[in-house]
Amino acid sequence: MSETDEPGLTPRGLGVLSSEARQLYRNVLKSHGRVSPDLEAPEGSKALDELLDIGLLVPDTDDPAVLVAVDPEQLSARLTSLWQRKALDLLQRAVSLPADLQDLAEDFRTPRKAGGIIEYVHGKVLINQRLGQLVSGCSEEMLAAQPGGPRPPEALAGVIARDLETLRRGATIRTIYHPSTRYHAPTRDYVASITAAGGRVRTLDEPYTRLIVIDRRTAVIPVVDDLNLAAFIHDQAVISYLIEEVFERNWSRALDFDGSPTVPPQVVSRLRQTIIDLMLKGINHRVIARRLGISERTLARHIAEMREDYQVESLFQLGWVLARSAKESPADQADFG
Repeated sequence: MSETDEPGLTPRGLGVLSSEARQLYRNVLKSHGRVSPDLEAPEGSKALDELLDIGLLVPDTDDPAVLVAVDPEQLSARLTSLWQRKALDLLQRAVSLPADLQDLAEDFRTPRKAGGIIEYVHGKVLINQRLGQLVSGCSEEMLAAQPGGPRPPEALAGVIARDLETLRRGATIRTIYHPSTRYHAPTRDYVASITAAGGRVRTLDEPYTRLIVIDRRTAVIPVVDDLNLAAFIHDQAVISYLIEEVFERNWSRALDFDGSPTVPPQVVSRLRQTIIDLMLKGINHRVIARRLGISERTLARHIAEMREDYQVESLFQLGWVLARSAKESPADQADFG
């Protein structure tokens, strides 16, 4: 019998035994501490398994077909010692695990020889693992440009603790989002927490490339807009270019965002101009909302307010006014927002 096969090594919780198992043990004691294991009721079978697992019932050495009760006090003393040894062994393994895997961790972080100064990582799971490892070791600065609208609530919930811990370590965080995130409550909550802890967030209503830079030593970009393939760049010249010519230029044109539900007029006007452009192309509301990363309800509110601004009562009238305005005053339309 191996150590893990010994009774009592798989405790079922803080209560150890269910009420049914306790009652069955008491019934065995009333039967002079002996019982046949041939129990037909399902609940009796489960209770019997519990008593056998922990060792309160064991086969009689003279008649293995009969089970006999074991003294709980003696069993408790033996299991307490056994579990304590097991706990100490697990604790020692937990303490030594980081050092034991350090060399493998270094190999995992080192760029693959085939990739050289650019390491290509395939698959979202591996990409997120590599990013998580880099962010967990971030000590100076994290820059992130996240295009494409609001991030899923579960994704935000998964990174907020990590990002707050990064800020507590003294690192700085600057993030660029799409303006549609200002209409997304989970993103606003995330941004409010991050900015309150010292992080900075801005929104940019222009096309820009997804980019993450950690401590100015590693930059991460998608490969040909494929989120299942990322390039981890370790060349300092390329990283400097991405920071100064890409991130900083976008950052300088972006607007501060602290998580407040109040949306700046510039953001509203530019968003509505985009809505107008898409409507004039004949794109339906559901597709417009998806492209802008806003809900259909938010889109409907913007359209209703535009109808009030243009003093029209229907979408048909609004489309006609917008089309005429675009045809007669293209310069004015270009300056809208």
